Parts: sequence; C-alpha cells; structure tokens
Amino acid sequence: MLIRERCGADLVVCVELLRSVHELAGYPINWPADPGQWLTPEAALGCWVAVDGGRVVGHVVLTAVGERAEVERLFVDPGVARRGIGRGLLEHCVVTAAGLGRELSLEVVDNRGPAVQLYRRAGWVETGRTAIDWGGEYASELIRFAAPADLTRE
Repeated sequence: MLIRERCGADLVVCVELLRSVHELAGYPINWPADPGQWLTPEAALGCWVAVDGGRVVGHVVLTAVGERAEVERLFVDPGVARRGIGRGLLEHCVVTAAGLGRELSLEVVDNRGPAVQLYRRAGWVETGRTAIDWGGEYASELIRFAAPADLTRE
C-alpha cells in the first residue's frame, strides 16, 4: 500500500468510493450536496489517498483547527477493510501533524461502527463526548479523540 497526495484525477474515484462507504456503512451520515467539495475543506493542510494494486482504496484529509490539526474525511473501501489501510492513513496524519508542530485530534459520530473501533485499536485516546440530537428517534454522540502520545513524539 502506498499513501500519496490526492491529485485531481483521484477526486472522481474518491467520490465513487465515498458513495459506496455511505451506502454500506452510513458515512457520512448525510450525503453532501457537493461531495467533491466536501472532500476538499477550505482548512485542508493536505488530502491523501491510499493506493493498493494501482487503485485508490482509502482517503483522508488533515485540516487546521486553530493551532491544532484534525483528521477528517477518513474512509476505506469496504472491500479491503481490516487490512491496515485506515491505520496507515491515520499514521500518515500523525507524522504530518508532528512535522508541522501541531497537536492532532479527530471527532467521530458514535454510530458503533468500525471507525471508533479503529481509533481505539490504534491507541487514540478518547478526550470527550457531546450528545447530538438529530431530532426524532435518532440520537448519538460526538466522540473526540487525541492522537496517541507515543506516536506524536516521533
């Protein structure tokens, strides 16, 4: 697996992959009106893809949030899940944020899906929860995680 900067040609593939993730895993919870723009937030410090066997199989964005950096838009092709691709993308963000001298965090909606499990297995530390009321019967929590301290010192 190779992690490289996302190029213009990758965006169409990433949108298709995101659609697949959305349909199978419910991420993102609400499909964006312009998925290409959603995958390219204004505060992006970098956008990367994971490539395996010559095809894009994962995506991540690192954004600036004040003096910190935050992992966003992380997803992996469900057909290649549990092969370390998500963890590799996370580790890339850790190294990049450390190189920029920024503390690193992320937020995830607790949908009891594989994302929360991935972060915990990778050693990320839960730092807080905020209740989310989506209206109606669906309620959840926003969980905040900090990058593992041992990784941020490398």
